[in-house]
Amino acid sequence: MAEFKIDENVDITDVVCPTTFVKAKVALEELDEGQVLSIRMNDGEPVQNVPRSIKEEGHQILKLIDNDDGTYDLIVRKVGE
Repeated sequence: MAEFKIDENVDITDVVCPTTFVKAKVALEELDEGQVLSIRMNDGEPVQNVPRSIKEEGHQILKLIDNDDGTYDLIVRKVGE
């Protein structure tokens, strides 16, 4: 299994949709192309909507990790604008 160098982390477990995607998008915008962001989110709507929205923005989903505690870590590589 490939591991990734995480450049930044953002925790969106304290917000609800659609603010979850907004916080994730802002965190991605602060990265340089090719950098990797880890997004911690809750199960349910965030895990259904945030990965899809990020992919639609053109970024690369590297991995979705189930933390077995009701949260997930979404690993995303920023793709150029």
